[in-house]
Amino acid sequence: MVDGTQALKTLNFMYSLRLINYSTINLQHYGTEELAHMEMISAMVYQLTKDLTPEEVQASGFAPYYIDHTTGVYPVAASGTPYSVMTFQSKGDAITDLHEDLAAEQKARTTYDNLLRLIKDPEICDPLRFLRSREITHYQRFGEALRLMQEELDSKNFYAFNPEFDKKPCK
Repeated sequence: MVDGTQALKTLNFMYSLRLINYSTINLQHYGTEELAHMEMISAMVYQLTKDLTPEEVQASGFAPYYIDHTTGVYPVAASGTPYSVMTFQSKGDAITDLHEDLAAEQKARTTYDNLLRLIKDPEICDPLRFLRSREITHYQRFGEALRLMQEELDSKNFYAFNPEFDKKPCK
């Protein structure tokens, strides 16, 4: 569940990004939006599975999931790996956490691209395109936040210290 992980990351990262002007990027807003994305994905999974017959379950390769969850929506990766918060962490360093956010947004966009290559149902593709566009917007805002932070630090080497913790460069 790409969006579930991203929602939790974003909501946790907002505490380490104190240097950013929140009129530029409101991480709480983006974290809440990512939770809504997870709800949309769950609704699509439900829509696609609610009327499956036992024969369709067998033919589609959905049987292992079905055995454990019937058609209940349970967050798992395409590989069948259950969702876990162990896949992310907050470092408490704004630069590190923003790079993590940037990477996560690109991974989500790539996942949507891959889904759109495989799925042809317009009732599924249209919401996926919307979600993909939001990941691009988030990526742009996080990139902007990183740029603003680096400008505010005004240092030849802003990696020399954690701007959220250290008041001056580490020696």
